[in-house]
Amino acid sequence: MKLVSPANKRKFDIIVVGTGLAGASAAATLGELGYNVKAFTFHDSARRAHSIAAQGGINAAKNYQNDGDSVFRLFYDTIKGGDFRSREANVYRLAEVSGNIIDQCVAQGVPFAREYGGALANRSFGGALVSRTFYAKGQTGQQLLLGAYSAMNRQINLGKVKLYSRREMLDLVVVDGVARGIVVRNLITGEIEKYSAHAVVLATGGYSNVFFLSTNAMNSNATAIWRAHKKGAAFANPCFTQIHPTCLPVHGEGQSKLTLMSESLRNDGRIWVSKIKGDKRHPNDIPEEERDYYLERKYPSYGNLSPRDISSRSAKEVVDEGRGAQGQEAVYLDFRDAIKRLGKKVIEERYGNLFEIYQTITGENPYEVPMKIYPAPHYTMGGLWVDYNLMSTIPGLFVAGEANFSDHGANRLGASALMQGLADGYFVLPYTIGNYLASEKPELVKTSHPEFDKTEENIKNMINQLLSIKGKRTVDSIHKELGRIMWNKVGMSRNEKGLKEAIEEIKTLREEFWKNVNVVGKNEDVNQCLERAGRVADYLELGELMARDALNRNESCGAHFREEYQTEEGEALRNDEEYAYVAAWVFKELGDWELVKEPLEFENIQLATRSYK
Repeated sequence: MKLVSPANKRKFDIIVVGTGLAGASAAATLGELGYNVKAFTFHDSARRAHSIAAQGGINAAKNYQNDGDSVFRLFYDTIKGGDFRSREANVYRLAEVSGNIIDQCVAQGVPFAREYGGALANRSFGGALVSRTFYAKGQTGQQLLLGAYSAMNRQINLGKVKLYSRREMLDLVVVDGVARGIVVRNLITGEIEKYSAHAVVLATGGYSNVFFLSTNAMNSNATAIWRAHKKGAAFANPCFTQIHPTCLPVHGEGQSKLTLMSESLRNDGRIWVSKIKGDKRHPNDIPEEERDYYLERKYPSYGNLSPRDISSRSAKEVVDEGRGAQGQEAVYLDFRDAIKRLGKKVIEERYGNLFEIYQTITGENPYEVPMKIYPAPHYTMGGLWVDYNLMSTIPGLFVAGEANFSDHGANRLGASALMQGLADGYFVLPYTIGNYLASEKPELVKTSHPEFDKTEENIKNMINQLLSIKGKRTVDSIHKELGRIMWNKVGMSRNEKGLKEAIEEIKTLREEFWKNVNVVGKNEDVNQCLERAGRVADYLELGELMARDALNRNESCGAHFREEYQTEEGEALRNDEEYAYVAAWVFKELGDWELVKEPLEFENIQLATRSYK
């Protein structure tokens, strides 16, 4: 990596979009190095970023438990967990820097849980046989974000980072094929603003809200990466979307989002359903011999800590058999045995706030009655394609955290999202952006450049078009309809017939949106209806690409389960000869993408059929 001297760092401007773990850590570190950073968030405070909602923990190969962990084992577990569909080099680097992240966060004062003697505590998570997950009760994301946010605030105070809140990025400005800046909408005044820089970083999270109901915050969206995609950034593996096995079940048509119950609960909670179809008895009335602890039965090695994709499909399987909890789309997560073994006080210390969330929402006490859980859309492994340096196919455009595709393959292991976001922000981008600036020496393009004006004009035209349709359907009604198509046909399992139907249904719905949506209010004001309309317009395009990608991948791997490709036991059946590649889609025009394949070469591990039995 080439270096930029301290004196020269002061001459470079860098835009960071998003202030979650990846964005805040990148802005803080780049500011501390001496770059001039402009950080953008659509929240009123940077610390409202969705990273704050992460509950269970962050992985690192510290081997504090002395249970056989190592950098290589974390690397291997991550590759295997992603069903051998991620890039070796990026994942190994992630495992290498994982320990540094913990040291960084402890130095910032992040209050990780500790053992009786003062050492940092670890717990288990799905897809691993070692305890490597550091945590702060069920608030790990919040505490980590406060650490990164504090570091960023320090740089704001020193004048190295300038924070622009209540701004939504609506397009990327590309001049002569190179990323030169962004155009945003001020969410308070409606004013369109232009900003230029020598490099742009997108750290804007994932796109699970394409399903309408997901564990993501309502404002989480795909607009920044989607608009960059339409400017030339390849989109990789869009169909790799994760369904999280431990969420609260859907409870009504009017529901706007789903609540996550941390995977960490599967350390001590046992998952089961009745052996009897249609059993509507109270769970405490079902005797032990009539309970099916199906994960422990099917996967004796990993049991309740089987990876998310496998655990989610297994839950759907037993519910489809008619054995859901009290006849509902739900299974039980039961702490009875753990409370007997450890005592209520220990369970309170480990999971207290999660139990409180559950009781507040459901009215049931999980210390006395098993929780009801069911899978829901959660994390997206797909995202903008990046090289080893986290640069997209547009020079000067870097992508960090969940917004890129780089580390998780076809399925993310629990507690790896926080690890990747902080690895990218604290330990990768500061090197790779410096290398780009030292190698390319890009000149700053002023916002008076015609390309900025053209981009601004396009955005204004789109806003005016949305406001002028004055149709009969609300934005949310169209979004819900899209969500149903995506969940039913591009969700936990897919097949050729359903995917082809989904593509046509999404196209029809997209036409309906542009003819019949009703966006109320005006641009020159706070207008959340307008904000949502722009995001749903993007989802109506992204949804089609997700279905096309799933249709193209004639295999099952990780979270991508094609019903035509499964073993006799119902496990995923990969096709390494034809599909061991990253699917990078290049946008040509709406409904027309070119597929570019990046072959995945495994030099340090053997390709193997994934087994958690």
